[in-house]
Amino acid sequence: MATRFLNMRNTIILGLILVFCVVGCLDEQIIDQTLIDDQLLETIDQASVTGSHSYFILPNDGEYNLIPNQDPANPISKIKIDLGKMMFFETGFALDPFDQSAKGTYSCASCHIPEAGFTPGRFQGIADGGIGFGFNGEMRRKSEAYDEYDIDAQGLRALSVLNVAFVTNTLWSGEFGGADLNIGTEEVWDKKPGSSLNTLGYKALETQNIRNFGLHRMIINKRVLDSLGYTEMFDQAFPEMDLNERYSELGGSFAISSYLRSLITSQAPFQKYLKGNKGAMSIQEKRGAKLFFGKANCASCHSGPALNENKFISVGVKDLYEIQSALATGESDVKNLGRYGFTNNDRDAFKFKVPQLYNLRDAHFYFHGSSKNTLKEVVEYFNEGIAENPNIPSNLLSPNFQPLNLAENEIDDLVSFLKNGLYDASFDRFVPDEVLSGNCFPNNDEVSRQDIGCN
Repeated sequence: MATRFLNMRNTIILGLILVFCVVGCLDEQIIDQTLIDDQLLETIDQASVTGSHSYFILPNDGEYNLIPNQDPANPISKIKIDLGKMMFFETGFALDPFDQSAKGTYSCASCHIPEAGFTPGRFQGIADGGIGFGFNGEMRRKSEAYDEYDIDAQGLRALSVLNVAFVTNTLWSGEFGGADLNIGTEEVWDKKPGSSLNTLGYKALETQNIRNFGLHRMIINKRVLDSLGYTEMFDQAFPEMDLNERYSELGGSFAISSYLRSLITSQAPFQKYLKGNKGAMSIQEKRGAKLFFGKANCASCHSGPALNENKFISVGVKDLYEIQSALATGESDVKNLGRYGFTNNDRDAFKFKVPQLYNLRDAHFYFHGSSKNTLKEVVEYFNEGIAENPNIPSNLLSPNFQPLNLAENEIDDLVSFLKNGLYDASFDRFVPDEVLSGNCFPNNDEVSRQDIGCN
């Protein structure tokens, strides 16, 4: 009896000890989490240009009044966004291809695949002259009906259009938009294809998209809109616009530009965290965020609300032509010169726009020349701080491009933040269920239709 009592007493004591240990461990975890959160928010505050982490909070869906860089001539509205959403994926506008075999087979989204972070699914986008899709655009390739320089492909990797509302002058070179960074570049506008449109006085997105219809061999006019079924939506979106402008590249640009400005990654874990949900990110992602805004110094360049920046720097990466199977580009491609290719200013040589960083985990190719294939490779490149392109003089490299001295576990933490903390998984909300033509999208060639499973 005494033995049974002693065993029971010992069991109770042991249980109480275990309870105290568990409670103690939980308390320690809560304290650790609170400490991490306090340190992270303090670090973000210090990196913010306003001194507050709220600077990095992006507008929620539907908060049109908070979306920056809107053109006064083109205020955002839901009908414009809905129209632009379908136009962006509509292959029915592809009516001026180099070869008639490609008529009606490509769209804006051919080079901006949602599942690939709204970038090409392969290292180089192909619109006109491309066939095939694969799973996420990775199997896109040149049609046998086209010679290399007849295709619509650019000598740089296409930038993501996510969070482009936070960009004042578009393209890697910042060529479009007559205001902001391009004040003082007026003398070169007439010398560069498309740049003369800056004289129209519209914002960068509107200007670029006017140009894009011709550049990407698309046609928009009243007859085309009638045939595809878009005329009524254009009337609803632009009731005050002159009819000659409404049913033209201008009306089309206004719609697509409104849609593009709505592509904001407001549902990424980092955004939820900034808005008060401290459980939205894992501990590793938080450690990575602290490195991003602190020791790794990423925010010295990626300092904008979308973790982009409206400036141009050189970090010494290789160019797209150096990939053996790159098309319609080469060592003499002016695009290899970055901002200099637009401004002809020596100080701009080899400098490229600082891009935004959301939803890049599915992109699989990084930098303007697609020279890296994983986010870890990108972080390792910056950690080493050694330029890989021998053509770029060291004095032209960004002064921030220096070895980071991150340990392997810190590299993994930073990658985790970039890969998961900045990933808005609900990007399907940016994709239409169908386009009015009834065509398959984003591509409508026979091979793509088979790949996509669209009849």
